Amino acid sequence: MSVSIIGVGLHPFGRFPISGREMGLIAARNALADAGLTWDDVDFAAGGSRDGGHADALVSELGLKGTPFMSVYNGCATGGSALLAATYAIESGHADIAMAIGFDKHDRGAFASSAAEYGLQDWYAEAGMMVTTQFFALKLQRYLHDHDLDPRLLSELIAKSLRNGALNPNAWRRNPLSVDEIAEGTMVNDPLTKYMFCSPSEGGAAIVLTSTEKAKQLPYPSVELRSVEFRTRKFGTFEVFSPWLAEDITQGATVHAAKAAFESAGIGPEDIDVAQLQDTEAGAELMHLAECGFCEHGEQGDLIMSGALEIGGKLPVNTDGGCIANGEPIGASGLRQVIECAVQLQGLFDASRTADETAGKPHPRMLQELMREFGLEPQRVLMVGDTTHDLQMARNAGCASVAVSYGAHPVDGFAACGPLYVAHSVAQLRDWLLAHA
Repeated sequence: MSVSIIGVGLHPFGRFPISGREMGLIAARNALADAGLTWDDVDFAAGGSRDGGHADALVSELGLKGTPFMSVYNGCATGGSALLAATYAIESGHADIAMAIGFDKHDRGAFASSAAEYGLQDWYAEAGMMVTTQFFALKLQRYLHDHDLDPRLLSELIAKSLRNGALNPNAWRRNPLSVDEIAEGTMVNDPLTKYMFCSPSEGGAAIVLTSTEKAKQLPYPSVELRSVEFRTRKFGTFEVFSPWLAEDITQGATVHAAKAAFESAGIGPEDIDVAQLQDTEAGAELMHLAECGFCEHGEQGDLIMSGALEIGGKLPVNTDGGCIANGEPIGASGLRQVIECAVQLQGLFDASRTADETAGKPHPRMLQELMREFGLEPQRVLMVGDTTHDLQMARNAGCASVAVSYGAHPVDGFAACGPLYVAHSVAQLRDWLLAHA
């Protein structure tokens, strides 16, 4: 694959008094700004949403210029499907610049799904199995038994995700909980307590793509997309909305998709430095660790208890808090995972989740945390930057920003100018605030 990510944009995840479409538009415009482009530069777009509206109708606000826009829906893989369509458009030569956009706005409570839409008979729904928490629990009970795993590992995974989410201003759930608090929470479907599930939420995510050859000509770093693979279930798998079990359970679709992705990328699980795994509930992350090849089945305990999955560990997983901390707006969730990987690979955070200032690439999360720590109002912070990334970093953090030519800053160093705090970098702003605290 010869496709690279050149722009990313998010609308925070959670609950908001605006429509899903508006969140998608905000994410799309942020991604375009991050890439230094406008909608006029886009040759193809794909997007999806379950409950937030028709993605292709975003052209009404983005611009009516005839751009091909494909609406997709593929359950939790909606965002990934939009990404796949956008990469195919570039790989085929149909587009130079393509976008993947996802957004959603779900009602509170569990998703209401129709058995008939999945080819299932009414008895399956009447038995309560369309409420997916029951399926997740049954599958997990069997998995824990077959591989002799301690159910307390589930609480360890959730605690890790909530710690990560607490560092992420774009996350919904930002309150860490102890392992004991999680384990002792109200039981929903044994062994899963109320803290072990993600919740339907709201948010938007967007990614701008181009060919890797063109990306190398740009003045700012890009992230090469080495592979995107999809697989559906094979006979004998134990997956959601399956009304029966085969005598011999076979490997799930995740195993085959991960294997194909590694093969097409020319790498293996041992080469991965950071991963985002689907964690609709705690058991999903537990199982995907093995299904993606990061350990053998039954060996997850060693990874979890050794700290390998923590930020700063050997294999940080769900560094932005995953679905557990962000919730799951179905159309946006998969793209959020890709964006988090891109953020990490661009060096926007080091292992301790601080900005890599030596690379000149601070991330909006660090700026947001700094403003929160010192009680600064974003509109009182003016960030002066040389690059599109500098400006987008400030905009994503809610600050004012101004573009200037390299080496021709209108201010020399940090300045507190009446109602404004003016700075070239997050480090400069932090140093001044600490010195005058």
